[in-house]
Amino acid sequence: MTNIAIIEDDKGLNNGIVLALKQEEYRFYQYSALKEANNIEDMDLVILDINLPDGNGFDFLRELRTHSDVPVIILTANDLETDEVMGLNLGADDYMTKPFSLMVLRARIEKLLNKKKVVQKLWQFGNLELDFEHMRFLKAGICVELSKTEQRLLRLLVENHHITMKRETLLDRVWSDGAEYVDENALSVTVKRLRDKLEEKDAKYIHTVYGIGYVWKEQ
Repeated sequence: MTNIAIIEDDKGLNNGIVLALKQEEYRFYQYSALKEANNIEDMDLVILDINLPDGNGFDFLRELRTHSDVPVIILTANDLETDEVMGLNLGADDYMTKPFSLMVLRARIEKLLNKKKVVQKLWQFGNLELDFEHMRFLKAGICVELSKTEQRLLRLLVENHHITMKRETLLDRVWSDGAEYVDENALSVTVKRLRDKLEEKDAKYIHTVYGIGYVWKEQ
């Protein structure tokens, strides 16, 4: 699931962006003020207005770039060249002035997300290196053998890190060739195997959210 935050106080435009981008793999977090925007560093992309009721988007971007490289597209009514240069210098990945085409916005978003997917080939957590493209998994520099089922489950958890994945979602997507015939115990067993292979006493990654499912996050 791709998480997109929209920080835009024009509710009509905010909702319009969601409608234009509505796809099954996108999850939207809509905010109308900076103080409402939480966990932005966990997003896959941020659409940021500059003139907001409780602050300036440039200041928000400057602070965000001190701890996160999440892709950011600036939306603004300011069409001054100096503002565009400032936004890009502060770390924005793209800059669009209002009014703009929602189709063009969608194309630019898809381009940024595809670029991020290409770059994100190697995941690193503590002493773990996870390369799903080449099916190479290292723990403290030592290769760890994972079954195809373990790889599918691990990839879902890692690519949705910090997001709780429901048990039924994992069952459906990991055993997509017939999840209705899979005992839920199969998921618990696969999770245990991954924990045994990848985790250590002081390095826990797969956390159980009781009654819901699992989430990947560093302890």
